[in-house]
Amino acid sequence: MGKIVLMEYFRVPPRWLFVKITDDTGSFGWGEASLEGHTGAVEGCLDGWFERYKGLDADDIENIWQLSWRGSFYRGGPVFMSALSGIDIALWDLKAKKLGVPIYHLLGGKVREKIRVYAWVGGDRPTEVEAQTRERINQGFHAVKMNGTGDTAWLDSPSVLAEVVKRLKAVKALGVDVAVDFHGRVHRPMAKQLARLLEPLEPLFIEEPLLGEHIGAIKQVSELTTVPLALGERLYSRWDVRPFLEAGCVDILQPDICHVGGISELRRIAAMCETYDVGVAPHCPLGPIALAANMQVNATLANFAIQEMGLGMHYNNTGQDITSYIKHPEVWKVRDGYVDVLAGPGLGIEIDELEVRRLSRDAKPWPTPEFRGPCGELREW
Repeated sequence: MGKIVLMEYFRVPPRWLFVKITDDTGSFGWGEASLEGHTGAVEGCLDGWFERYKGLDADDIENIWQLSWRGSFYRGGPVFMSALSGIDIALWDLKAKKLGVPIYHLLGGKVREKIRVYAWVGGDRPTEVEAQTRERINQGFHAVKMNGTGDTAWLDSPSVLAEVVKRLKAVKALGVDVAVDFHGRVHRPMAKQLARLLEPLEPLFIEEPLLGEHIGAIKQVSELTTVPLALGERLYSRWDVRPFLEAGCVDILQPDICHVGGISELRRIAAMCETYDVGVAPHCPLGPIALAANMQVNATLANFAIQEMGLGMHYNNTGQDITSYIKHPEVWKVRDGYVDVLAGPGLGIEIDELEVRRLSRDAKPWPTPEFRGPCGELREW
């Protein structure tokens, strides 16, 4: 056993927040607490928790998870849970590396040898989807995801919907599976129409058909289409997930391991989903630590569906990608639409700490993009 003696965080480009925890034996683990657009808030939460958790046993992962959840009085939400994610993932990595095994061995062992993956194409305002899809095919992907629209009004021109259909047809013609992300940008009057229009083209799934606060409207959309509906990146705990499962309006749950409290809570959420025959496709447009943590959990899940990979994401325009900050980027090699289960101890990746420390100096927080309509009104990003 080892007592926590040092907890550090590193803000690194393009928009990630890494966490390192070290115990009194010199063992350490890495986590990721990235919360896009709110880095400073998460750092403030980490500062408070770090002071509290020094001296605790690093092996007592669940005790520290419960302290973070129940010991704060106010609980849940994206900031608290993202900070907790960074701590939780780092503690799992530390413990598994001390034991010399992958994390999945501590979760019951793996049920698969490889992980089905998909990548993004098209950017925030989806353009050049055909060219980018060809690049993804050359990288080994058999599935991609694209934003359906740019910014969209509550009631927009039908031509906006026609453009989405046109883009989906063009990408499907290249022979890949394609998911369409509404990104919470499409409001109910348009979402109902767009779901119906896309159905004959058989998208892999529709993501965030509406914002999560409109659960009744999401259920209405689910009853209008046979296309699988996916959501979950803006749900932060099993308690947030429960009403969607009970309403029967989600087919694929997309919890983000950096936003739900890490490996511990992702595992619990996946077990809940299995009881409702709902698949799990973890949301992960983030860094290599988050992706590795997802891979460890995915290896153990009977109801795992597909994993998002941030390779070449349109946000990663600072020169860093999921192949950065790790010493063996070949672990992310995609072969025929799959990535092999990570075999190394802990997370299965080795962090290049010198590079992390170098690029964290004076790193600026990533600002959330702002979409404005033709009248100057703020629209959903």
